[in-house]
Amino acid sequence: MSTAAPVPASPLPPATTGDPDAPDRRTAGLTIGVDVGGTKVAAGVVDGAGAVLASVRRPTPGHSSAEVADTIAAVVAELSAEHEVWAVGIGAAGWIDVDRSRVIFAPNLAWRDEPLRDEVSNRVGLPVVVENDGNATAWAEYRFGAGRGRRDLVCLTVGTGIGSGIVIGGELFRGAFGIGAETGHMRMVPDGHLCGCGNHGCWEQYASGRALVRLARQVAADDPAAATTMLAASGGDIDGLTGPDVTEAARKGDPAALRCLTEVGHWLGEGMASLAAVLDPDRYIVGGGVSDAGDLLLGPARDRFSEAVSGRGHRPMAEVVIAELGSQAGMVGAADLARI
Repeated sequence: MSTAAPVPASPLPPATTGDPDAPDRRTAGLTIGVDVGGTKVAAGVVDGAGAVLASVRRPTPGHSSAEVADTIAAVVAELSAEHEVWAVGIGAAGWIDVDRSRVIFAPNLAWRDEPLRDEVSNRVGLPVVVENDGNATAWAEYRFGAGRGRRDLVCLTVGTGIGSGIVIGGELFRGAFGIGAETGHMRMVPDGHLCGCGNHGCWEQYASGRALVRLARQVAADDPAAATTMLAASGGDIDGLTGPDVTEAARKGDPAALRCLTEVGHWLGEGMASLAAVLDPDRYIVGGGVSDAGDLLLGPARDRFSEAVSGRGHRPMAEVVIAELGSQAGMVGAADLARI
C-alpha cells in the first residue's frame, strides 16, 4: 500500500453559480467511470449526457490492492491518451466511506480500509472519487435510464447477490457513514441460510442468482421428471445447473424452472414491500443477470409486493420495472458522480 502524498489534482470545472455562461459540472467535459468487480475492471469515457464514447476492459489482477490500483491507473491512462478528461469515478463492490475516498470493506477483493482514491490519484494525477457500485448503478438509472423523471427510487441489481442504490428527493442516499443502501443484507428469515456477510437469513439468500441456482438444484434432485427441460440445458448435470439454464427452461415452459423463478420473485417482492414501509419510493428498478428472466421474475415480484405492502388498497403503488442501461450502468454512474 502506497503512503506517498497524493498528486495535486486538476481543478474541477466551476459548479453552477447562476451565471448563464458558467459551465455546469453535470454537463461540462468528459469523465472516466471505472467499474471494479471481483473478475473484471471495466472503464469508459462518458460525456455529460451519459453516452460512453470509448471503453476498455481488463481482468481484475488477483486480490492485491496495489495491483488493482495499477490496473485502474492503466485503463485511465489508455482512455485519457485519446480523450481530454478531468475526473475519474470508481465504482467498487464494497462499503465506501462518506468522504468517497476509502473502501472500508470489500469481501470480493479482500480490501480493508483501503485508501483507493489516493492510491489511484497518485498514479493518474486527476481528481478521483470512489462510490459503491450499487450506488453508481442507481445513479446512472436515475439520470439516464429507467429512473428518468423520478425523484424517489430504489435500484436493485439481482445477480449473484443483491446490490442496491437509493435515490431520495433527487439525491443519492449514502447514510451517515457512507455504507447505507445495503438492502441485500436485510434479514428476512431468522436463522435462515448463512450469508457471506456472516449473518443468517439475509434477503439476497432468497432473491438472487445464488438463491435461484440453489433452489433449482434442489428441485431437480427431488423431482427430475418435472425438470426435464431444465436438466437438458445443463446436460443432465444437476450440480452444473446455472441461472441462465433455469431462465431458458422457464421460457420453454419447464414447470420446475417456472416454480423456481416464481419463488425467487416472491421473495423479491417481499423485500420490496419491507422497503416501501420505510422509503415509500415511486419506482423499483431491477437489473442484474437474473432480471433477464423479465416478467417470469417480475410478475411474481409485483404480485407479492402488492399483497405484502403495508396499507395495501389505500396507498399509491410503486412501479416495478426493468433497468435500461445494462452492464454499462456502473461505469456511467461512477463517471457522472465524479462530476458532483
